[in-house]
Amino acid sequence: MRTQGICPNCEHDGVLPGRLNRTDPRPVCLTCAAIPNDYTCRTCGREGEIHRRGECARCALRGDLCKILLHHPADPAAMETLLEALCGVDRPESILTWKRNIQVLELLGRITSGTTPLTHDGLDGAGPGRHISHLRSILEHHGLLPPRDEHLARFELWLTAKLDAIDSPAVRGPVEQFATWHHLRRLRSESKPGQGTDGPKRSAKQEITETIKFLTWLEQTHGRNAYSCTQQDVDDYLASGPTTRHLIRTFFVWAKSSRINRSVNIGFRQAKTTPTISQDQRLAWLKELLTGDSESLPYRVAGILLLLYAQPLTKIAALQTTAVVRVDGDIRIELGTEPTPVPEPFASQLNHHLNNRPNQRTTGGVVPPKSWRVSYAASGLVLDSLIS
Repeated sequence: MRTQGICPNCEHDGVLPGRLNRTDPRPVCLTCAAIPNDYTCRTCGREGEIHRRGECARCALRGDLCKILLHHPADPAAMETLLEALCGVDRPESILTWKRNIQVLELLGRITSGTTPLTHDGLDGAGPGRHISHLRSILEHHGLLPPRDEHLARFELWLTAKLDAIDSPAVRGPVEQFATWHHLRRLRSESKPGQGTDGPKRSAKQEITETIKFLTWLEQTHGRNAYSCTQQDVDDYLASGPTTRHLIRTFFVWAKSSRINRSVNIGFRQAKTTPTISQDQRLAWLKELLTGDSESLPYRVAGILLLLYAQPLTKIAALQTTAVVRVDGDIRIELGTEPTPVPEPFASQLNHHLNNRPNQRTTGGVVPPKSWRVSYAASGLVLDSLIS
């Protein structure tokens, strides 16, 4: 009932729910398929699946949203734009399902009344949740909100909460300076709207967290702080715990340049060598990912990028669709300064993935080129399947 087109039998333009006959699988219209019921929407007059009370899903959605968004709105123009954006999606059924959530209804009500401003800060103040992230992406896509680096925004919220949880001023002071002037300033200078990777933010979180742990231990164990810390304190701390403690090195490099502590030196940690896969194993895994069906297509694409081009998983997850280009008829991928040739059969596999990515029909219109829909979880599972 969701198939629309021209009937090959009578040339009727509408829904094509039937088949011409047992030997001809071409879809045909209601009349040619001898389907007697009326599937014409009483509101818009289009044929199709009837959702409720004689209306199609799109008209039913518009009616529901009008009651929510146009009921004494604080900003009528913005609500009209939001209404058209939500009603203009390719699959209105997805929005009907989405808005059944009580949290979504409450959020739309607060936005309509103006209690929650239609801004990034307003949505941040509404709290966490996938329903808020989904609405934010729709608002950005349709120009109701400017694009921003979501990973940086979440890092800033995380940092505020992390600092507020520190009770000791002697611990919070140096950590706040380190986080603000070293990490946050660097992350903001490198930030780009719509950025697809949070690798640098994850590293910053780890270093800040380990620094808090160390300074808290230092104060509680020896009664000292970042200014009076000794080399012996650091050596004892590093020797008595996991290797993640070595992440405090960045703090002391910064502390030396900031003249907070010049007496402590921490060298680079030498990672233990790990066995590498053989060339035969690598080729066997590549063959499986190129020709087998043990994983879904996004997983196989991520695995091939790992094995064929030695790309880090964080970079694979952050690749944009615009990184794939055609040069003189050949597919190439931008992994560095110059586009790298993509050989067959991976070129065809990559092209098929780009043209058949999932979850592209919810926000309406042409989805801007963003991520590959290969998440960190997906990349991790690829790696797990390769090394298991």
